[in-house]
Order: sequence, then C-alpha cells, then structure tokens
Amino acid sequence: MPELPEVEVVRRGLAAHLLGAEFTTTEVLHPRANRGQEGSLPELLQGAVVTEVGRRGKYLWLNLGNGSTDGHSESALFVHLGMSGQMLVGQPGTVTSPHLRIRAELRAANGENLELSFVDQRTFGRWLHTDTTPEGVPEPAAHVAKDPLEPDFDLAGTARKIRTKNSEIKRVLLDQRVVSGIGNIYADESLWAAGVKPTRRASSLRQQDVVSLLEESRAVMERALAAGGTSFDSLYVNVNGASGYFARSLNVYGQEGEPCPRCGTPIRRVMWTNRSTHFCPVCQIL
Repeated sequence: MPELPEVEVVRRGLAAHLLGAEFTTTEVLHPRANRGQEGSLPELLQGAVVTEVGRRGKYLWLNLGNGSTDGHSESALFVHLGMSGQMLVGQPGTVTSPHLRIRAELRAANGENLELSFVDQRTFGRWLHTDTTPEGVPEPAAHVAKDPLEPDFDLAGTARKIRTKNSEIKRVLLDQRVVSGIGNIYADESLWAAGVKPTRRASSLRQQDVVSLLEESRAVMERALAAGGTSFDSLYVNVNGASGYFARSLNVYGQEGEPCPRCGTPIRRVMWTNRSTHFCPVCQIL
C-alpha cells in the first residue's frame, strides 16, 4: 500500500498539472471505484475547478470550487489509493490499461485538455465527492491525525499522546488516529534509525525517545520523498507512470539476513499482526 511519501509524490504531481483545471467530463468504469457515493459523480464534478491538492497521511484530495478567487472550498474529490491505485495525468486517450476504473477530462488553466485516469488493479481504492470540514479536509479524512511532514505537526504533543498507549510502539505508529502516514515500511525504518525495539511498550519510552523516533520518521520519509517514494513492483508510480527508487536505500525493511548497516548483525524478520516486521536484534536496544 502506498505510504505517506508515495502519496505526497502523487500530490505534488497532481498540483503541478491540475491547479486551476476544470472538470469537463467524468466516466466511472467500475462501480467499486466510486462506492459509497451519494449522487452521480460525473454530475457532481461537472464544471468544478481544482483550487488545491491536499494530503494528510495516506489520504489525498482535490479541493473544488466554481472558479471564484476567494479560496474557499466546501467540497472535495477524496482519493484513497488503496493497495494499487494510480493517478495518471496525460493527454486524452493515453491510458489504455484494463484496470482503468475512472476517467476524467479537464480543461487546464492554460486551455490544454488533460485526462486524469484512476487505474486500480485490486479495486481497493476509490474516488468520492464529499463535503469538507472548515479547514478544507474531506469528511472521510477528518478523523485522521496530522502527519510528521505537515508544517504545524505538534512533535512534542504527539509524543506525549503516543506515551499514553500501552501497546507495542510499532502498533501505535501504525495507528492513523495517533500519527498518520507511517505504514509498515517506514515504521520499521524509523524504529531502526532511532534504535527502538518494535515490541517495546509505548508507555515505557521516555519523552525524549519518542520525540527522537518521530524526528527519525520525518527524516526517513523526507529521504524517501526525495527519491520519489518506494516501489517494489509496478503498482506504485507517480502521475507520469514512473517508479520511485527509495527501495535501494532501505536499511531493514525487506533486508532479512543482510548485515545491519550499523552493527553488522543479520537483520531479522518476524510476523507480527499479519505483517512482516524487520529489525536488528542487537542495536535496537531501547
């Protein structure tokens, strides 16, 4: 599943192409890609102008307006990429994938005709036209906590919240209601960077340890973002269809049996809550 850096790469690509663009036609090719929608998505998007491209954690959205310049938006196109969703921007007719689920044509601010395609092989993702909160966040994402890459992320406050939890620290990092955007890959990488055992109880960590862990999570995701995200297969790509290459820089995730870059001990992999967890049994001592 795409995590925060991958979704942010997609957000930036969409913003570069779609700000100020107006939806002209939309076609839903698979009903699961628009499940839960009240009303007709093509009708709801008709004439809507993209005023902002937002993201929180792993969730993505296009704020919509009617072309006014007041910057206020009361509706959005909420996008959940699911396991395999791709948002591709190009000339009309470019995407011919058998997994094309929704196709929309837009008129860019410069008058160019663009096609926004939602390709989703596993059909876990979706588009949803929805109302927004007063701060412009789509209602389906309103419950999600802020993520470490948001400018107003409360580092100390989030650390204190994490320390109220009596669960394993990795489980808490994956709880999107506590801190968003950290998935399995970046949880393992952040815990290794901070030297924290994934099974350590969150409530037993010191404030400074959790702050350091959150700082490492931010640093890891910023490096992944600079590399275009992490691609293990063809399912994650940016808006131009290109893969990210941060997988080449992973220290523990997917490195079972390889020497730890810090101490040389073979990296271990264990199954935990139906996920693979990778860690160094020697130098993750906190």
